Amino acid sequence: MIRVLVVDDSAVVRRVLSEHLSKATDIEVVGTAIDPFVARQKIITLRPDVLTLDVEMPRMDGLTFLGKLMKYHPLPVIVVSSVTPKGSEAAIRALELGAVDVISKPGPAYSVGEIAQMLADRIRAAAAARRCAAEVTQPNSPPPPAPPPRIESTVAANRILAIGASTGGTEAIKRVLCGLPADAPPTLIVQHMPAAFTASFAQRLNDLCPMEVREAVNGDVVTAGLALVAPGNRHMALRRRGGRWSVEIKDGPLVHHQRPSVDVLFHSVAQHAGADAVGALLTGMGADGARGLLAMRQAGAYTLAQDEQSCVVFGMPKEAIQAGAVMETSSIQHMPRHILEALARRNSSAA
Repeated sequence: MIRVLVVDDSAVVRRVLSEHLSKATDIEVVGTAIDPFVARQKIITLRPDVLTLDVEMPRMDGLTFLGKLMKYHPLPVIVVSSVTPKGSEAAIRALELGAVDVISKPGPAYSVGEIAQMLADRIRAAAAARRCAAEVTQPNSPPPPAPPPRIESTVAANRILAIGASTGGTEAIKRVLCGLPADAPPTLIVQHMPAAFTASFAQRLNDLCPMEVREAVNGDVVTAGLALVAPGNRHMALRRRGGRWSVEIKDGPLVHHQRPSVDVLFHSVAQHAGADAVGALLTGMGADGARGLLAMRQAGAYTLAQDEQSCVVFGMPKEAIQAGAVMETSSIQHMPRHILEALARRNSSAA
């Protein structure tokens, strides 16, 4: 049984989340707290396995509390935030401070039932999360230096890098992109994240990484030096028309309970880029991406997966490895170098 403490200053939110989570047979809401001061005492007495945390609260905001919690009493935290611009930016900062995942509060985009189901799934992932040593990023700290460019511009423009991730993926993706040069090949990213948060996530990456990063818009042309992040609650697929690549942003059924889905992206990259692609599947729970990565490998692409030691949750990479989709595993620290080496090998074989 997974023991959960719900921290939110809204009595309605505390009641609704508690009622819906209590319907799960493997989750027990052991308590609620109106603010971090109450939460601090209940963490000591109730010993929860997972904490859900609002970021906008009186007396002490959620970010300040999260920073203290990760330093003195780390445990898996899921941020439950409003989709306002302020709430979205705070949620992204919470992930940098060590939160495992983020979901939106019920509203126009998601019903209470949908949020409750997503939260239950995230709680299960958080309970299974590996407690890695947190590398907290200060708001104005510079990104690690990018390696020297090793890709010819003509090659970069004719390759595609596709990245998929879920739980723990925001920091893993940041590590990868900050390690790639500014003129890296067109990069397409699916990170399981609710609508309204992906724009803030893309902006944060754009501020930190050598490449230009932005949330994808339907019809965007993919070019060297540009990374596109799939918008929350929309699938993203690669298309090739008139001799150039672009992305299609579309609705559609959930795939592996996800939208956007890594499999949707990877299958489209296998179809339209084939051997001109490199695929990387990073940390996350579930099986999304495994079949798509296998399709990429079968189409001639080079495929990598994050290793178990550096994953927050090893589920997605493990599924891909077991499916025979992975040609190379890598720690997240070395993933940028291995991606660049794979691209260089592709260049040599094409010459």
